[in-house]
Amino acid sequence: MLKKNIIKLCMLHLLTVSDRYGYEVLSLLHDAFPDTQESAIYVLLRELCREKYTESYTGETSGGPARKYYRITDSGREEYGRLMKIWRALKESLEGLGI
Repeated sequence: MLKKNIIKLCMLHLLTVSDRYGYEVLSLLHDAFPDTQESAIYVLLRELCREKYTESYTGETSGGPARKYYRITDSGREEYGRLMKIWRALKESLEGLGI
């Protein structure tokens, strides 16, 4: 559960910076979490849409196939803030233990 929430936090963070297409999110997260299955990242992207934290749209094509882009919603920004509070508290606790 911890890893899933960290990946969810990272996804929401990436989408606060800019809208991104699925493979772009996958590539960025795969560098940080190489042991995570690609399919798990796509499942989480779809879950974020179902929870209304993100929404998807089809981007314009430039000679290639259409890409599905994701953008963060207002409720996604709230969830991002909630997860950041949890992350900061965990980080402080670990630092308090000398980790």
